Amino acid sequence: MKTTTLFITVLLNALSTGFFFAWSVSVILGTKKVSDFTYLESMQSINKEILNPAFFSVFFGSLITLLITTYLQFNNKPVFVLVLASAIIYLFGTFGITAFGNVPLNNELETLNITKLSLLELKNFRTYYESAWNRYHNIRAISSMISFILLLISIVIKK
Repeated sequence: MKTTTLFITVLLNALSTGFFFAWSVSVILGTKKVSDFTYLESMQSINKEILNPAFFSVFFGSLITLLITTYLQFNNKPVFVLVLASAIIYLFGTFGITAFGNVPLNNELETLNITKLSLLELKNFRTYYESAWNRYHNIRAISSMISFILLLISIVIKK
């Protein structure tokens, strides 16, 4: 049970980390090259579509299995400490930043009727939104990577 749960935790965390990494090296780079209107329109669309069972399974599943795995590894102190650190980093650095950083920005963007904004308003909102959103994204991506690395180390120690 402990090994299976740890494996599932590592898998979900790897998928989460991979998602954030892929976003950083593709979507962010691609959207930097489009107009303000296209950027905001694209982000509105992406923010709606990301709310799907596959994303939720990985994003929330990582957190849930991290917490379960932490509990199950209580008697194995070295593994427990690594998994606990991984869970804390994921909870605050990935989940928390998303919930209290990226999501409020997404909600703010969703309320905009971008077709009624002037070119200057589009530019100003994009500058505000994109810089804050990408800063939060970088924090959650790095946090997710650190969480994943700690899980990999815990597997090595467990053997």
